[in-house]
Amino acid sequence: MEYGGDFFLGAEMGEENSLKISVVVPFFNEEECAGEVCEEILQVLSPVFGDDWELIAVDDGSEDSTGSVLKGAAAKNSSMRTIHSRERLGQSAALKLGFSVASGKYIGTLDGDGQNDPADLPLLLQQIETMDADMVSGIRVDRHDNWVRRMSSKIANGVRSTILKDKTTDVGCSMRVFRRHCLEDIHLFRNFHRFFPALLVMNGFAVAEVPVNHRPRFSGTSKYGGGINSRLWVGLADLAGVYWLSKRVIQPRAEEDEVTPVGS
Repeated sequence: MEYGGDFFLGAEMGEENSLKISVVVPFFNEEECAGEVCEEILQVLSPVFGDDWELIAVDDGSEDSTGSVLKGAAAKNSSMRTIHSRERLGQSAALKLGFSVASGKYIGTLDGDGQNDPADLPLLLQQIETMDADMVSGIRVDRHDNWVRRMSSKIANGVRSTILKDKTTDVGCSMRVFRRHCLEDIHLFRNFHRFFPALLVMNGFAVAEVPVNHRPRFSGTSKYGGGINSRLWVGLADLAGVYWLSKRVIQPRAEEDEVTPVGS
């Protein structure tokens, strides 16, 4: 089955047939750890959600054996689905592909390198329900990245927060849970994953944060992200675009008059 083109959420499943949560994980050239990451997610979340969830692993046009590893993992577990992009399109596009087939009432996201702890995801789901938020994002309290990634992330977070005022501490954390209707109401574009909180806030949704665990990579080196150039300078055009959009978004509020018909 092919997926692509216009964005849609949840395929053709109605709300009454939806699962509790869909967990979307993008992978690019992660053959060293893709199988281990999926196995851990399945082992941690299956006892919590039973048959009421799904893992959607998205292969972002990997040039190694990542696709085969994911396919093999899915063949052994009915809670797992795999989507393969024909070419590398980037993390945002990979997430969009995963969202397009997700059938959960909630959508969760994790990184594909094992640095996010799947045991934190039920906590985020609990918080989104108790805090009456539309999205809950993680804050990586104890970062296990090199100093270049930590510094570039700190700079990017500071610049973004100052300009967009989205009140988000750690937008680079991929551990998130959304209510599905939020993703139906925002326009997704290249690199949108860096601006999730701002996009939701400007559309009138409530965003919250909770501390989460952060770990060293299972193996290999980072394929997504990059250094200061990637996280700051390359993102300035996107930041300018999101700022422009935030100043022009329309959120009309109105009430309809209750009129008693003449003669009634």
